Amino acid sequence: MKPRFLSFAAAILSFSLIFTSCKKEGSSSGTQDFTAETSTHSDDQSRFSAEVDAVANDANLVLETTAGFTNKPGDLQSIICDATIVVDTLSNPRTITITFDSSNCLGNRIRTGVIVISMAQGVRWKNAGAVLNVSFQNYKVTRLSDNKSITINGTQTYTNVSGGLLINLPTLNTITHTISSSNMSVTFDNGSQRTWQVARQRVFTYNNGVNITITGTHTEGNTTGIAEWGTNRFGRPFVTAIAEPVVLKQDCAFRVGSGKVVHTTDSYTASATFGLDANGAPTTCPGSGHYYMKIVWTGPAGNTHTALLPY
Repeated sequence: MKPRFLSFAAAILSFSLIFTSCKKEGSSSGTQDFTAETSTHSDDQSRFSAEVDAVANDANLVLETTAGFTNKPGDLQSIICDATIVVDTLSNPRTITITFDSSNCLGNRIRTGVIVISMAQGVRWKNAGAVLNVSFQNYKVTRLSDNKSITINGTQTYTNVSGGLLINLPTLNTITHTISSSNMSVTFDNGSQRTWQVARQRVFTYNNGVNITITGTHTEGNTTGIAEWGTNRFGRPFVTAIAEPVVLKQDCAFRVGSGKVVHTTDSYTASATFGLDANGAPTTCPGSGHYYMKIVWTGPAGNTHTALLPY
């Protein structure tokens, strides 16, 4: 049976974790406490990362069922439950326009705005090295649990490094895509607007279902594996590196089952380790219930705070 990829966008939402530990803790040394900032920035980056991957998954779904892009016909309007899709294969570049309609079919978030996928005439997404552009136009996502939103504008470049289509993954064994951008504008729920950059690699493999392994590809100084960098809502420059690959598996309902992300600024570092049980130990796929993530942040004076949160 060929794998279904309709669950990818919802699965990646496992990244969109709610960090609720925002109460400042006192410090006997008088050192500034970054508890609230690290929690908020971790949430911001998690949501941004989740939406970048969700759009990439939507783009793959549409590309692989659009005649003129992959020669695989399909019913476009049933692919994305909260959007309408318009295809133009006559222009150069060819375009696919996805307009989100704010319907609540996803259950945990509402999306509005437009995504435009464009690819030059003569290029086929299945070919190794194929490149396309994805334009985010007021792509706004509102989280229903707290009604907070994030709005993304800008253009990303997708590259099918290895070639091949995901529908043929069981035969191909592995497919590698990259996502890059230097001009993503991110507007947060408090109205602050910042510019973030993206450098991500997504490797698809097939083992008892589809596995997705996500890593960062940018390097700054001695820091490797950087996936996002820029300025956070507090005006503080940051880099976010994927220290241990983030992995999702189809036989675990595409939940984030493992991985570690590290945020670094000039004042603190914060890490999030995924795929733990309620005791903070690594776990296997639960049929129901939560995975947990361990959040650790360290300030300039070496003061360390830890939290174990469900997702």
